[in-house]
Amino acid sequence: MIERAIKSIETGVLRIGYIEHGSPGGWPVILSHGFPYDVHSFDDAATILVRAGARVIAPYARGFGPTRFVSDDCMRSGQQAARGRDIVQLADALGLQRPILGGFDWGGNASCVAAVLWPERTSGLVSYAGYDVIDVSQQQHCVAPSLERVIWYQHLFQTERGRECLREHRRDLCRILWNEWSPGWQFDEATFAQSATSFDNPDFVAIVIHCYRNLVGLEAGDPTLQSLEDRIAQRPAVKVPTVTIDGTADPLKPGGTAGHSSMFVGRHEHRVVDAGHNLPQEAPEAFADAVIRVREWSVREEAEMT
Repeated sequence: MIERAIKSIETGVLRIGYIEHGSPGGWPVILSHGFPYDVHSFDDAATILVRAGARVIAPYARGFGPTRFVSDDCMRSGQQAARGRDIVQLADALGLQRPILGGFDWGGNASCVAAVLWPERTSGLVSYAGYDVIDVSQQQHCVAPSLERVIWYQHLFQTERGRECLREHRRDLCRILWNEWSPGWQFDEATFAQSATSFDNPDFVAIVIHCYRNLVGLEAGDPTLQSLEDRIAQRPAVKVPTVTIDGTADPLKPGGTAGHSSMFVGRHEHRVVDAGHNLPQEAPEAFADAVIRVREWSVREEAEMT
């Protein structure tokens, strides 16, 4: 494992920690991780992308690793509008011109949100899995019992008992999720420990609990973001070039997301990869190849416009 220097930059409400791969002159990519993971999910994919000429920024999400709020007065919100805006503000702070966005889990959700709300600020999207903008109204209804069983952690987090469990047993709980969501991935203890240090962030518990309570409509979001949430609720289509990916062994996505195709009105390709939920770390070549495909499309589109 290669340890890279952690950089940071202020973006308004946050000082975001991030890992940078590649030359400052490379074509820009922002790769966003999920819960309960961190930037190391992209280490191998970033190495491949750097060889293809990319400059890869992998930020620690709010509540993870070295990312901190600039004020104690800032709401510890985990809602999707906040996390999507974080990506756009990071790009602005770093001076990145229309980066490609990619991610999975929370990071896929945040990248999709950023792409639909600010399509002029991004040149493309790689989304695991599918159209990952959360429909909060739909989340208030049940799913099949087999899937309700898989998302036991979300039910737990709706209670104060769940908050206590995450606070007191965060590593044990998160390791269970790693095992359950990626049943064919044989990661070692050092790999988990490398990412698990990010769960020691002082805002980790507050952000995670708020995220899952807000996404089912049981806890209010940041009122300053309501206008963005209203736009998200309209389920806007993705206009930028996009590759979506499903993992064949992901219990959180039974049946995959190929049916989301109507939500992509620009160039779009859907792929299925033999992997579980943490697809960028389990199948880095496949994830990097998807980013490179989007790069090819975005270059072609720019050429057609000139």
